[in-house]
Amino acid sequence: MTSFFAKSIVVLLFSSLSLAGTANEGFQLIHANELQQSITTDAQSVHIYDANNEKTRKTEGLIPGAVALTSSSQYDVQTTLPADKAAKLVFYCANTECMASHTAAKRAVTAGYKNVAVMADGIQGWKKAGLKTKSL
Repeated sequence: MTSFFAKSIVVLLFSSLSLAGTANEGFQLIHANELQQSITTDAQSVHIYDANNEKTRKTEGLIPGAVALTSSSQYDVQTTLPADKAAKLVFYCANTECMASHTAAKRAVTAGYKNVAVMADGIQGWKKAGLKTKSL
């Protein structure tokens, strides 16, 4: 029983450290339903960026209205992102295992954007939630 309790504490500790690391990187994690709600509420106020590669985009599609980044780590911040540093930016990639969206979001935060999120479910989670995509 003590061993189970000790293991549970360790798992909780590492989980909270992982979440704290994301918060310290200046962006929040959201899910497909939260992004859909933002789009439904005011599609003009949310800027969505696809950090997937071409192969993933061809097989999975894109969220309608998303801008396909040239690269998650090399995209041109000045020409790709809006001038307003308070604009709501949401980045996504393939799924919860993919970190390209995190890399892209970190670039935005480093450039001074204050309202940055990563849709952690990715395009696969978006589709699993029954939400529409567009083909390339």
